[in-house]
Amino acid sequence: MSCYLIKGKGKGWRYDFTLNGERYTETWFKTKKEARKAEAEKRKELSKPVEKTPTDMAFLDLVNKRLDHVKAYNSYRHYQEYMYMAKRWVERWGKLNCSEISSDDIEKFILQRSRISAFTANKDIRYLRATFNFGKKKKLLDKNPTEGIDFLPVEKRLKYIPPAADIDRVIMMADADARDYLWTIRETLARVSEINRLTWDDVDLLSRQVTLYTRKKKGGHLTPRRVPMTNKLYDILKRRDKMRAIDKPWVFWHRYKSQTKGIMVEGSFIHRKNLMKGLCKKAEVRHFGFHALRHVGASVMDSNNVPIIAIQKILGHENRATTEIYLQGIGDFERKAMAVYEAAREKSHTDSHTDEKRDSAE
Repeated sequence: MSCYLIKGKGKGWRYDFTLNGERYTETWFKTKKEARKAEAEKRKELSKPVEKTPTDMAFLDLVNKRLDHVKAYNSYRHYQEYMYMAKRWVERWGKLNCSEISSDDIEKFILQRSRISAFTANKDIRYLRATFNFGKKKKLLDKNPTEGIDFLPVEKRLKYIPPAADIDRVIMMADADARDYLWTIRETLARVSEINRLTWDDVDLLSRQVTLYTRKKKGGHLTPRRVPMTNKLYDILKRRDKMRAIDKPWVFWHRYKSQTKGIMVEGSFIHRKNLMKGLCKKAEVRHFGFHALRHVGASVMDSNNVPIIAIQKILGHENRATTEIYLQGIGDFERKAMAVYEAAREKSHTDSHTDEKRDSAE
C-alpha cells in the first residue's frame, strides 16, 4: 500500500495509489494505520461492480420531447418541418421503444425515402440523427441507430437566380402591402422570418437602420444584427410609419382565423408560402421564392467588388463558407483567368500553325 508521512506544517499520513489509470489520494491521517485502513476501504469501494442503469424510452416520447425542445429553441418554420417528418416516423415506429429500432430499420426507411429524392432521404437522416442524439445528450438513451448510416450522394446544381427584370415584374403584380413586404426583403437581404418578426421598435428612421433577429445561430438564440437602410427602404418605412396603427407593434401584420381559437385574430405573419407562387404565375415568369432575393442581392454586391466580409455580415451568416454558396455570379477573377487561357491557347495554335508551314516549305 502506498502510504507515507508528509512532514512540516499540518503534517500527517497520506494514501496515494493508481488504479486503472486513475489516481486516488487522501491525506492528513494522524497515523499510518488510519491511512492504510482508509486506502483499503477506498479500494474495496472501487472494486464493486458499477451497475449501469439501462437507458431506453418509447420512441413516441422521445419525438415529443425533441419537438418541445425545437419549438422552444428554434424558429416556427423549423418546428413545422420537424413535426411534418416526425408524423411519418411515428406512423412507422410509434409503438416501439427506441432500443427496438435498429440501424437496418432506419436504413430501409431511408432507402424508401430516396425514391422521392436523395435530398429528401438525407433530410430524414439529418433530423432522425438529431433526435436520437438529443436523447443521448439528455441521458435518455445509450445508442443512436443512425450512426454509421451515410448520406446519399446528391446531384448538386446551381440555384436559380432570377433576373432583376423578373423580380421587378413580380413585385409590380403584388398589392400595395405585399409590394412593400417584398421590397423590404429585397432591400435588406433578410430572411422571411426576420421580416415577419420585424417590429417598429426595430426600425430606426433617424439612424436609417433596421435591426433583424434570427434564430439561425448555434444554440437557437435569437440574435440581432443591424442593416443600413437604402433610400428605397427608408421611403417605404417612413411612409408606413405615418400610416401605422399604434396598437400594432409589427411592421407587417394581417388578420387571420386562429386554428386554436376558431376566431379572427390579428398578428404577424408566420409564413407566406403561397404569395410568391401566385405572383410568379401572374407575372408569367419562372417561379422563384423569397430566398432568391437574398441570393440576387449577394451576387450583385459580389460582382461590384463588395468585400465578402461585408456581405457575410449583411446576410447574417456565421461562416464565410455559407456566404460563398450565395455568390454564384462570375466575377472579374474568373473572367480574367479565362481571357488569359484564351490568349495563351490562341498563341499556341498560331505558333503551331506557323511551324507546320515552315516544315512544309522546307
